[in-house]
Amino acid sequence: MLDYRIHTFLKLCDTMNYHKTAEILHMSQPAVTQHIHFLENKYEVKLFSYDGKKLKKTEEALKLETYGRAAKYNEDIFKKEMKDNGLLKLHIGATKTIGEYVITDQIKNYLGKENHTLSLKIDNTENLLFLLEQNQINFALIEGFFDKEKYNYRLYKKEKFVGVCSKQHPFANKDISLEELFQEMLIVREKGSGTREIFEQILRQKNYTLNRFSKSVEISSFKVIKELVKTNNYISFAYESVVKSDKNLAPFSIVNETYTREFNYVYLKDTKAINYISIFQDE
Repeated sequence: MLDYRIHTFLKLCDTMNYHKTAEILHMSQPAVTQHIHFLENKYEVKLFSYDGKKLKKTEEALKLETYGRAAKYNEDIFKKEMKDNGLLKLHIGATKTIGEYVITDQIKNYLGKENHTLSLKIDNTENLLFLLEQNQINFALIEGFFDKEKYNYRLYKKEKFVGVCSKQHPFANKDISLEELFQEMLIVREKGSGTREIFEQILRQKNYTLNRFSKSVEISSFKVIKELVKTNNYISFAYESVVKSDKNLAPFSIVNETYTREFNYVYLKDTKAINYISIFQDE
């Protein structure tokens, strides 16, 4: 059974504030401090320090956080398996491209097995990683960037990242220069989304930002983005799966540039999540 003081430590890692941690856990602030001091004495390390008024984790705290989250995950899974009576329910997270355009057939195959069920959360990369750390999902299928030092991962597939326009747009199926691109009205996803981070990185590599476009619009829904792109007035950037999902869309590319990105299973280190990934992937 996981030491209750580790639970306090993990919540402080989330909030980075002793007062907020005490409120959430319905404890006094001195009790939170006492739990942290107990762990520091036990492991003979300093876990937190202040930079001015800002609380910071030490290197030792980061190591204990990795251990603590894995231990909590494994304990939660054990409790769940004791009560499920043969029912296998996966809690999966997926970024929007993967969840809405890539894994439908795989989910159908998984659910076709007896006693198999799941809960699927579709969200952006940032929010999915938070859910992963809170043990609310077993693993996440992520298209964007993530800290490969902090999490374990397994490659799901690679896919091209392309420009998206209507089939009637002058860019359709062509190579386009950056100067031509900047004259268009661009639609991007919300901050924290994988596709936006990738596109902004592409721009940074060429010393540009979104401000270089004549007009840019931020929309979180792929459905709305596709409908606007089909009006011929907007362009966007996404994965090939999105383009192939609609016969009225066409890809385009930047001259002399090809972008391919990874889709990865992402999970907490030192956990049994890889077993669930194997079941989901193999079936």
